[in-house]
Amino acid sequence: MIIKSDHQKVSARAWQLSRLSAPLTLLLVCWAALLAVEKWLDATELPNLTVATSVEVLARDGRLLRAYTVADGRWRMAIAADEVDPDFTAMLIAYEDKRFYRHGGVDLQALLRALVQAVSQGRVVSGGSTLTMQVARLLEDSGTGQLKGKLRQARVALALERHLSKAEILQLYYQVAPYGGNIEGVRAASLAYFGKEPIRLTPAQSALLVALPQSPEGRRPDRAPKPQPLPERKYWRKRLQLG
Repeated sequence: MIIKSDHQKVSARAWQLSRLSAPLTLLLVCWAALLAVEKWLDATELPNLTVATSVEVLARDGRLLRAYTVADGRWRMAIAADEVDPDFTAMLIAYEDKRFYRHGGVDLQALLRALVQAVSQGRVVSGGSTLTMQVARLLEDSGTGQLKGKLRQARVALALERHLSKAEILQLYYQVAPYGGNIEGVRAASLAYFGKEPIRLTPAQSALLVALPQSPEGRRPDRAPKPQPLPERKYWRKRLQLG
């Protein structure tokens, strides 16, 4: 039978306490960091979330007869999340932000992928921005490519996710996404380019409107050679005064 001395017993207890103190310290550090992040996000100054939209003149049956530009001369028409064809929303999320419903505004996996691609290929291949980050950029017109702007977009995106639902974030994107010239939002684009409400978009039309905001001037369908537009589209192009 081995009898431990008092010194050995004290040393054993000290060793056991040291084993417990390391994870406890790490836990406290993580908790303090989380509180700091929470405080940082709470202090975020959000952009104006009330987006001005065009005044509309409706027929008695609810059909749109005419619309007017907002104060800055843009066509930006009101739309609810359920007024867009579901295929458009599905394509948008698949193309722009596959984990939209799973992240809190910033997709660390996408950012890491974008960093690895940039390092391996020597150029920016993908930006890693989420739809929420794009909404933050568009609301503040903070530009792309600059590190300071990206950090601001990430902060605003994280704060937006704390104040808005995913449906509300999508609705903001539907209203402010750029579609070339003075057209903003999927509804104005759908009427201008296809002469129809976005709930009636075909899969091909949805695909075009999903990709167009990445290069709104270069991909404008009204500037590519094509057959004469349908009468309904010509009507809305005239109403929206597209150049």
